[in-house]
Amino acid sequence: MYDKNNIFAKILRKEIPCNKIYENEASLFFYDINPQAKIHVLGIPKIECSDFYDFVRLADKKTLSSFFESVSLVIKKLNIEKNGYRIISNSGSHGGQEVPHFHIHILAGEKIGSLR
Repeated sequence: MYDKNNIFAKILRKEIPCNKIYENEASLFFYDINPQAKIHVLGIPKIECSDFYDFVRLADKKTLSSFFESVSLVIKKLNIEKNGYRIISNSGSHGGQEVPHFHIHILAGEKIGSLR
């Protein structure tokens, strides 16, 4: 069940401020307050969805398409498309998800270490 009091829900309701990079009717992208790389951006859809599976199951095609097109726009806006970036989405306790609202991390600006 979706937790309406998670931090991302509060950011979407503007109860908590964020350093916004991009926003449209379907999504919001902002800098992470605890960056794990020189550039660390979070992207969240504006629908109530706990994880990736939930997002794909609940979102209509327009929302799905808009969210992932926005990822591409943010990558371009950050000027990281040539040097590279990493996109991560954690899901559930075994996947390391800390906030129960589907989100992606975009990491860039330096060489990102390899995954184990």
